Amino acid sequence: MKKITYTPKGVCSRQIDIELDGDIIRSVQFTGGCHGNTQGVAKLCEGMKTSDVIAKLENIDCKGRGTSCPDQLAKALKAALSE
Repeated sequence: MKKITYTPKGVCSRQIDIELDGDIIRSVQFTGGCHGNTQGVAKLCEGMKTSDVIAKLENIDCKGRGTSCPDQLAKALKAALSE
């Protein structure tokens, strides 16, 4: 099991904690952000392959910021895969 802590940029959430089992996401927890939305995104990602989540969430925009909490999750996963 690999644990990742990521500090998102340009969004309301302040931290994303991820647990990976190989290429499978076991859990995601956002600190801050829109609580209901981040909980929903986190639950939907559980059990999914990292590559599938990246493909679905990458480049989602929130309020013209050029990023979003889901996009930041994709960035966190990409960073974890490149380690």
